[in-house]
Amino acid sequence: MFLPFPINFMFIALEAVLLALSGLFIKNIGATYVGTVGGLLTALGSPGLGMFTFIALTIYGAIVDITLFTFKIKGSPQGVNRNRLIAAIAISTMLIGIITYSASVIIPDFLTQTIGTPTFIIQRSWLLDIMVMFMGPATGATAGYATAYLWNKYLKNIAQTL
Repeated sequence: MFLPFPINFMFIALEAVLLALSGLFIKNIGATYVGTVGGLLTALGSPGLGMFTFIALTIYGAIVDITLFTFKIKGSPQGVNRNRLIAAIAISTMLIGIITYSASVIIPDFLTQTIGTPTFIIQRSWLLDIMVMFMGPATGATAGYATAYLWNKYLKNIAQTL
C-alpha cells in the first residue's frame, strides 16, 4: 500500500502468508474468501485503483486455492509438506505478479503503441520485467516457508479444534 503501483504487488509476502494460512484453515476456497475481503479493505485505502486491487486480490486468493489443491496441500494436525507449500505459494505469487504487471503495464503499453494515445502512467522497462519475474517467486517462496513454519510449529494443533 505504501509503494507505488504496480511495484507494491511484487512485495506481498504478508498477504501471501495470510492467504496460504486461510487456505489451510478453511477448506476449498478459504484463500479466495480472504483475498476478496483483503481486496475490499485495500480498495477502500486507494480509491483510484480500488477496483483493480479488489479484482487482483480476489484472483490471487483463487490462484492460491488452486495451487494448494493442485499440490494436494491440506492443513492437518500432522503438518504440511514444506517443499510443496513453498512451490505452491511461489508459483501463485509469480502468476499474480505477471497478471497484475501485464494488466497495468504491458497491455496499456501495447495499446499506446497501437492506438497512439497514452493510457497509463507507468512505462514498461526491462528492469521492471526482471523485478516481476524474480521478486514474485522469491517473495512467494519466502511466504511459503514462513507459512509452513508457522503451521508446523504453532498452528497445526489449532486446526483440529476448529
